[in-house]
Order: sequence, then C-alpha cells, then structure tokens
Amino acid sequence: MSWSSGKDSAFALHAARLSGDVDVVGLLTTVTETYERVAMHGVREVLLQAQAERAGLPLIRVPLPTPCSNEVYEERMRSAMDEAMQQGVTHVVFGDLYLEDIRRYREDRLAEVDMTPVFPLWGRDTQELAGEMMASGLRAILTCVDPRLLDSAFAGRWFDAGLLEALPSGVDPCGENGEFHTLCVDGPMFSSAIDVAVGDRVTRDGFVFADVTPA
Repeated sequence: MSWSSGKDSAFALHAARLSGDVDVVGLLTTVTETYERVAMHGVREVLLQAQAERAGLPLIRVPLPTPCSNEVYEERMRSAMDEAMQQGVTHVVFGDLYLEDIRRYREDRLAEVDMTPVFPLWGRDTQELAGEMMASGLRAILTCVDPRLLDSAFAGRWFDAGLLEALPSGVDPCGENGEFHTLCVDGPMFSSAIDVAVGDRVTRDGFVFADVTPA
C-alpha cells in the first residue's frame, strides 16, 4: 500500500481490503530525512507508526533528502520496489482519484519492475466520496495547505461536513489537485482512533503546515 498518511490512502486501504482482490501486506511511505516527517503531509513519524500499528501492518519507510530531486526519488523508490518483489509483492495499491498524469507515471514506473498498480478509488465523484469517507467514521485533519489554492487558515481544520461547506468554489472536496493534504486518525481501516492535538501553523517551502502531535 502506497501510504501517504492521509485520508485517500487510508480509505483506499479500506476499499482494497473489502474487495478481497489483493492481500495488503505493508504500508510504504516516503519520509524526509531532515524533518523525520511524511513527505508533503508533514506528519510526524510517531503518528505514522501509530497508524501502521492500528492498521495491523508493517511500515516500510523510504528516506528522502530535502530537497529531493526526481532522480533520487525514483532511485530510492526503485530500490524499495525491488526489495518488495523479492518478498513476493506483486501489486501496489494507490489512493489516487482522477489525475491521469499521476496514474500514468505510477503505471510506467511499476511496469519497469513488473508490478501492477491498483486504484480502488479511481474515477469516484469526489464530493460523494468525501461524504462516504465521513459516513464510514473516517476522521482526518488538514496538515498541509497550498496557500496559492486555499486560504492558510484551513490548515489544522478537521475534514468534516463543515469544512466541505466552507471550501471555496473550485477547490476539490478531497484536495486532489494539491489544495490540501491530511492526516487520517480514525476510520474502519484502524483498530482504534489516534488521539492527537493540533499545534501551531508554520510556513515552509511555500506551504502552510499544521503541526499535529500525539495528545
């Protein structure tokens, strides 16, 4: 499972398990070496580990430098895929929703190592999908906001009905265009909720991050 720590990958894990088409055996996550946080989402490793424990799956970290070139990213991901193949892994599950260029990129890279991508949420209406996530009991916090696309005040807000009502026109309800990223702390993919506290907002590399810590 390609694991971002956010709601989409969490719900994709849930959907993949329900389908019975694949047997998910681990969570693969890129983590920045400098900050020890999930790349882009800004989630602390202690919370990443808490997710893996509640999902009942081992966590495979792929360390990335900051900044990270695409060449280094692909080299380290290729190494992780090679190791996974040696352990018998044949498929990788993704939480992507509708961005065709990202899907093609994943398909092309996995084809190089003879692995198959799986997209359980692909093509879903994101307004309906957001509602389904909430109805399932999924809870998530916006940990990263792109202030060019969404007001920075949204960083640290809960992903709930009130948030959907407050999102400006043109902002995807699931943030699929990069408007925001999340940390999933509860839902049917976990054995129990993760208690967290939302701290200060900080700006780094042009993005606004809400620092979330264990409660």
